[in-house]
Amino acid sequence: MFARTLVGRLLRPRLAPSVAALRGYSPHASPSVAATDIVIDEDAPRPSPAVGVGAAAATIAATIPTVLQPRVLIYDGVCHLCHRGVKWVFKADKHAKIRFCCVQSKAAEPYLRLVGMDREDVLRRVLFIEGPEAYYEGSTAALKVASYLPLPYSVLSSFLIIPTPLRDAAYDYVAKNRYDWFGKDDECLVTKDQELLERFIDRDEMLGGGPSNSSY
Repeated sequence: MFARTLVGRLLRPRLAPSVAALRGYSPHASPSVAATDIVIDEDAPRPSPAVGVGAAAATIAATIPTVLQPRVLIYDGVCHLCHRGVKWVFKADKHAKIRFCCVQSKAAEPYLRLVGMDREDVLRRVLFIEGPEAYYEGSTAALKVASYLPLPYSVLSSFLIIPTPLRDAAYDYVAKNRYDWFGKDDECLVTKDQELLERFIDRDEMLGGGPSNSSY
């Protein structure tokens, strides 16, 4: 069962994002849920809340939402450079394959739990969750997103052949200085470009002016 597998994976140490063996996934579909959603089987038996790992597993299983979406790019919503990148992907992604989420929003939390990360990790490196068994950070995340775009943009993914340490060294240098070079805002910038919100999984939260605008 997917829930049992997911709990087990969450309790293991997080693998390095550059591991090439990260796999795709086979989403479970139901009549009431789109076939592209990541569906967690709620009928799977929950671990008994005994002690130690058993109790932790039960707690995690109880807090994971029923449905998560695949191909979600989670990024720093107050960063001007990041926002420009999201706008570029939005326009290039003619088939709307990529979804977005500001890391400052509450909607990002279940995705972060899924891969065992926290907000500070994403503030250092953008996160792309391809599915329950595949997620990427930093330069690899950006290039994996490009691989889903139509030509000629998908050609950018060919830069994946460059060794990850070299790519991430350049990425980290820019990321470290992005606020000084490009600036930041006091709230998620997508609230000022609401035409983009149709592809944001935290759309309702943004429109409602909820926690996403204050969780910095």
